Amino acid sequence: MASRRAAERLIAEGRVTINGTTIREMGTKAEPADDIRVDGRRIRAAERKRYILLYKPTAVVTTRIDPQRRRTVLDFLGGVREYVYPVGRLDYDTEGLLLLTNDGEMKRLLELPSTGVTRTYRARAFGTVTQAQLEALAEGITIEGVRYGSINANLERRTGRNCWIEMSLTEGKNREVRRVLEHFDLQVSRLIRTAYGPFTLAGLEPNDVDEVGAADLAGFRQTIK
Repeated sequence: MASRRAAERLIAEGRVTINGTTIREMGTKAEPADDIRVDGRRIRAAERKRYILLYKPTAVVTTRIDPQRRRTVLDFLGGVREYVYPVGRLDYDTEGLLLLTNDGEMKRLLELPSTGVTRTYRARAFGTVTQAQLEALAEGITIEGVRYGSINANLERRTGRNCWIEMSLTEGKNREVRRVLEHFDLQVSRLIRTAYGPFTLAGLEPNDVDEVGAADLAGFRQTIK
């Protein structure tokens, strides 16, 4: 509503009421449920900022409402009362880490390509690809006229023609990981986002919800300024 000095002037001028009573004493205590008004207009407390981590399972849409009545990420946030929104998206058939928040400024910042937040994925695929082919992705690649920036990709293990590949990228274009791997004639059977910036799936199972601690969030903010 106002800076502390301006608030003191409002109180001194008799323009502030608490539960219908005009106050003039500086430092008067108020409770969150109190009816606090300035010039008759009610003042509400700032909404608590929430930063929620969800291990999104497959067959779930990353929206608040789905016209097809499929499960949405909100179905897993029964204990969160704030109006949170997902930061970025995960495809319907992709699982893994999803950050949700009611901090609009932070959401916009994280989604800007210029911020360069690293997303890490693990993909299980069928087909043949070499480590040399994957390392070439560090230079970027153009597929059907779409340019994808630098991707750090590593072949974790291979069993016959099945393999696990880890990929880290900063752009996060629509279905980027799947399209890049399909370019190598690989059939992706499972895709998991394991990390978003410094936040990881460590300790989380599908459907699990956790919250970013204040110290972790403060450190993350410093890396993206």
